[in-house]
Amino acid sequence: MIVFGTRPEAIKMASVVKQFKSEEERFETIVCVTAQHREMLDQILQLFEITPQYDLDVMTDNQSLADLTSKVMVGMSKVMEKEKPNTVIVQGDTATTFVSSLAAYYLKIPVAHIEAGLRTKDKYSPFPEEINRRLASILADFHFAPTQEAKNNLLKEGIDETSIYLTGNTVIDALKWVIDKQNESSTGAKWQNFFRTQFGIEFSNKIRTILVTGHRREHFGNGFEKICFALSLIARNNSDIQIVYPVHLNPNVQKPVYSLLSDMKNIHLIPPIDYEPFLFLMKKSYIILTDSGGIQEEAPFLGKPVLVMRNTTERPEGVEAGTAKLIGTDSAKIVKETDILLHDSMEHHRMSKAINPYGNGTAAKHIINIISNSLV
Repeated sequence: MIVFGTRPEAIKMASVVKQFKSEEERFETIVCVTAQHREMLDQILQLFEITPQYDLDVMTDNQSLADLTSKVMVGMSKVMEKEKPNTVIVQGDTATTFVSSLAAYYLKIPVAHIEAGLRTKDKYSPFPEEINRRLASILADFHFAPTQEAKNNLLKEGIDETSIYLTGNTVIDALKWVIDKQNESSTGAKWQNFFRTQFGIEFSNKIRTILVTGHRREHFGNGFEKICFALSLIARNNSDIQIVYPVHLNPNVQKPVYSLLSDMKNIHLIPPIDYEPFLFLMKKSYIILTDSGGIQEEAPFLGKPVLVMRNTTERPEGVEAGTAKLIGTDSAKIVKETDILLHDSMEHHRMSKAINPYGNGTAAKHIINIISNSLV
C-alpha cells in the first residue's frame, strides 16, 4: 500500500507507484491518498496518471494539526484493516507520513519510509515536519535514505544499519520523467503561451526571472512580512528583473503577500500552478528563492541557484555542494544575497554548475528491488 497526501509527496511517490504498477505479476499495489492538499494533489495525480483506490479527502479550510491528525488516523486505520497490506510505503515528513506509519504500527504492518533521515535537529524548524519525520523513523522497518548524510543521521539515532538503504531521491525520477515527456512533445511554446495568456508574463533574455515560493508554517505572520518587504526592495532596485510568485492557497500566506506586493509592476503574483508549467518556470528562472524542501533538490538538477529562506535545512548536501545557500527571512539578508547573484556572474555560474547531490533518477528501481527481496 502506497500512501501520500500532499503535492510534494505525490511528485516523489509517482515513480514508485509507476514502478510497482509496472510489475503487476509480482505485486498487488494499492494507492491511498489522504488529500491533505486537495487541489494541488489532484494536479499531480492527473499528470502522472495515478488513480487512487482510496481517497480520504480530509482537507478542510484552516483545520488544526490535531483535527488533521485524527482524521488521517481513523481513515487510514479503516483502510489498512480492510486491505491488510504486506507493507505500507510512506514518504517524507507530512502528517500523512507520520500518522499512516502509526496506524500501520498499531496493526503490526511493516512500514517503508522513503526520504528517511532528513534532520535539522530543531524540533520546531520546520514545524511540524521535523518531528513528523523523526517519529516516522522510529516506526519504520525500511529506511530509504536519499543521501549519505541522511543515512548517517539515522545511524547516529541508533537505527539498525541493515534496515537503511541508500537510494537517491525519488524527486529526480519524477523530474526526469516530466522533462523527457516535455522534450518528446516540444511543450516549450505551449507553456510560453500559457504564461503569456493567463498571467501576462513574458520571458526574454533581457528580463531575468526570479522564482519565489513560500509556505512554511513557521513563517506565518512576521516571517512572510519580512520576505515580502525584501521582494519589494529587490523589485524596485532592479528594473531588469521580474519576480514570479505562485502564491500558496493558505490564507496565512495569501494575506500578507497580496497586501504587500500586489501593486508592484514587475512582481507577478499567480495562483499555484501544475507541476509541468512549474517545472517550465523553474527552467526559465535565473534565481530561485524558496522555503520549500523539494525545490532544494529539484533546482540543482536544472542548474538553478537556490537561496533558501530558512534558518535551518534538512538538506545540507545542497549547501555543502554549493547549489544552495541558507539566508533566513531577514529582509536585508535576502536583498543582499539576491543582489550578489544578480550582479556577480561568477558567483551565479559557480552555484549553477555545482554538482547535484541528490541522485541520478533510479531511486524507485532500488526501492522496489529492496522490498521485493524482503518478501521472498
